[in-house]
Amino acid sequence: MPDRYTILAINPGSTSTRIAVYENQDMLFQKKVDHPAESLRGFESNVAQFPIRLKAILNALQEENFDLTRLSAVAGRGGKLPPLEQGAYVVDSGMLDFLRHRPIDDHASNLGALLAYEIANPLGIPSYIYDAVVMDQMENIAKLSGLPEIRRKASCHALNMRAMAIKGAHNNGWHLADKNIIVCHMGAGISATVIHKGRMIDVITDEEGPYSPERSGGLPNRQLVDLCFSGKHDRLSATRRTRGQGGLMAYLGTNDALEVERRIKAGDDEARLVYEGMIYQVAKNISSLAAVINGEVDLVVLTGALANSGFIIERLMPRVKFLGNVVVLPGENELEALAYGILRVLRGEEGSHTFCEPGK
Repeated sequence: MPDRYTILAINPGSTSTRIAVYENQDMLFQKKVDHPAESLRGFESNVAQFPIRLKAILNALQEENFDLTRLSAVAGRGGKLPPLEQGAYVVDSGMLDFLRHRPIDDHASNLGALLAYEIANPLGIPSYIYDAVVMDQMENIAKLSGLPEIRRKASCHALNMRAMAIKGAHNNGWHLADKNIIVCHMGAGISATVIHKGRMIDVITDEEGPYSPERSGGLPNRQLVDLCFSGKHDRLSATRRTRGQGGLMAYLGTNDALEVERRIKAGDDEARLVYEGMIYQVAKNISSLAAVINGEVDLVVLTGALANSGFIIERLMPRVKFLGNVVVLPGENELEALAYGILRVLRGEEGSHTFCEPGK
């Protein structure tokens, strides 16, 4: 078994693709490849952008004078597939066919497996996805919503959340499978999960939890139904109102947390109320997950871009510290999570799964 593995991690976003190359746990370099709006205009789907995304990644690697033959594996962000288990899945023809022709939703992450495979296959090395956004380990009781027509889903920032749970456990000398850990990811959307014996047994998604910079979060049902049938919205505009134009954007006209904090510092009382309201809702949702594990919480992890905010952390901590040990592991660490996950697979510390389309 080799002593060192070199892994390329790829995380496609809506208007950019982030890449990083790791040698074992050491990052050699990372790059953000921007895709101007005009270059993406006219494509019928995210998957259709594949050729220009691939070219941009290869150009970025060439700019770093990186020799692709050094790679041991390529890891891509997992896309909108049927619900998957945690960990690594080998990218194969069945997964590629599904993402090209039958994805659950049109999302930039659908490109992750395609790009990883296209780079890895000519080199004769494996490509993987890891902890995809559709990872589902929720128990049946957690999937009940109150209406049989609506099933609660596990969609969350799974890649970063599980990686930060692993890091938080490791920092305490624990194995993840032995502890109960609540993780809250705070970014453009805010989601939370409770991990019991290594599995995400319940999730609060960014459409049912706290409002955030761009999401409305959970809303009073009757008022939401009335709004949808008011004549002011069709399906698309109602979706945009709650996802993209909700939360801070709806109240304050900006999704920039730093801008909101500048307004607060300048004495804007409305900005303070709305911002602290978001923090209040985050605390409520974190605390509610403790009930899932009978209050037996070993660790609470606060992560995501907003975890960099001293304003947020200083006000959130007093509301959740009664749960026990709370740590802050800020940032959106998807590239590191991808690389570290696949490193564990290459070292034989974890296995990998094979994608199987339901019904086939």
